[in-house]
Amino acid sequence: MSSKRAKPKSDSRAALLSLLARKSFRLGNFKLSSGTSSDYYIDCRTTTLDAKGSGLTGEVFLEEIRQHGFKPQAIGGLTMGADPIVTAVSVVSGEMNGFLVRKTEKQHGTGQRIEGFREKGARVVIVDDVCTTGASTIEAIKAAREFGFVVAGVMCLVEREEAKGRPNVEEAAAPAPFVSIFTAMEVRREHIRQNDMPHRETAPPIFAVAAACELCGRPAVTNMPRNRCEAHKF
Repeated sequence: MSSKRAKPKSDSRAALLSLLARKSFRLGNFKLSSGTSSDYYIDCRTTTLDAKGSGLTGEVFLEEIRQHGFKPQAIGGLTMGADPIVTAVSVVSGEMNGFLVRKTEKQHGTGQRIEGFREKGARVVIVDDVCTTGASTIEAIKAAREFGFVVAGVMCLVEREEAKGRPNVEEAAAPAPFVSIFTAMEVRREHIRQNDMPHRETAPPIFAVAAACELCGRPAVTNMPRNRCEAHKF
């Protein structure tokens, strides 16, 4: 078998980004689970549980796993954000097992916290949908290691790039690497691009006063249909 690592399929990656921007991203005023407020919200499950989105999620994650050479026997994460990702990757791969980490040990039966694949010493990849503070991802990493898994890699679908999420996860995951498929800014840009498209040819630019570009924060030169700087007005 060739040792050359395949790059993620650009068509699958682009299609997944487009779907996330259309189905999962919302601008507004939102309170996050971390307790902080944000002008946007990403609910990845509307994409990862979508009929087409599920397949795309599985394809993109699988290609990234192969590209990084993780070679896991199983993939898993904390319920519920990880659940559809785990299933999608397992089904698309046809060979990678899945497991789910309960938030607390169940109070009946065997009382186990790891559901599904349970082979101590196995190489696994921990996945999550959105990483903000990284708390849920870190919890899954700890539970997997306490059970006896060897964490080969950690992945998330969308990284918000705030609240020290990346350094928190990297510290907990070490020496395993942390990989994000998309950043929230990438999804935001695609969301704005999609919503701008119907207006580009019909709406004349209206110059903005004392406004900042939604994409980079520089002074805006137009506010039609969005506040944009000179570099991002089209």
